Amino acid sequence: MIEFLAPHLEWLGDPTAWVALLTLIVLEVVLGIDNLIFISILTNKLPESHRAMARRLGIGAALLLRLVLLATISIIVQLTNPVFTLFDQGFSWRDIILIAGGLFLVWKATREIHHTVDPQGQKEEVVSGVLQVSLTGAIVQILLLDLVFSIDSIITAVGMTDEIAIMYIAVIVAVTVMMVAVGPLSRFIEKNPTIVMLALGFLLMIGMTLIADGMGYHVPKGYIYAAMGFSAFVEGLNMLARQRRTRLGEGGRGH
Repeated sequence: MIEFLAPHLEWLGDPTAWVALLTLIVLEVVLGIDNLIFISILTNKLPESHRAMARRLGIGAALLLRLVLLATISIIVQLTNPVFTLFDQGFSWRDIILIAGGLFLVWKATREIHHTVDPQGQKEEVVSGVLQVSLTGAIVQILLLDLVFSIDSIITAVGMTDEIAIMYIAVIVAVTVMMVAVGPLSRFIEKNPTIVMLALGFLLMIGMTLIADGMGYHVPKGYIYAAMGFSAFVEGLNMLARQRRTRLGEGGRGH
């Protein structure tokens, strides 16, 4: 048994392998933020009793998809090979999946923004003033985006290291972080309505980035996350300002 495992554990004594592992874990966690925002917004539209289960199923599916894709890594690598050419631009299966996922995200974010801006104009079933989606529908939508984000995640892992064990560990750690973070993130979004619009804006930007990437126009992730971080910082200042005005208003009424 030890002789069988020895070749797979040689990387443990290599410092560069540990650096690659830590770097890949950080990258996988960052890539998972997109997935988390989508899951949080979608599950918050479910009845309270279904939300926790939908989150667990969504992130559990993300982990399962990533592990399955890692097990078929030779096929995943081939997804980057062009399958047809259009206007002198080669398109691979990865490009097609990214474009489809991006279009879905743009459609979903636009639809949710419309619901948020004009809730009275919707003819769908409303319970207690909140637009409801079915548990099955939510899971199906989460699975679709899980597939898109999982393929991007695994291709990133392949580009970072050749050691399959490092890929597995990084993916498992990153998804575990997602599992821990999704509950607090969902509750934070639910308690701060203005955050919903900001998060939907993020999804819209991520969707356009996926489409651009699929079209062959790669946008560095650092630009995307810098823009998201700056927007979140400004919104944080707005929230602090609103809280301070509320406290001052309550203090004034108290006198």
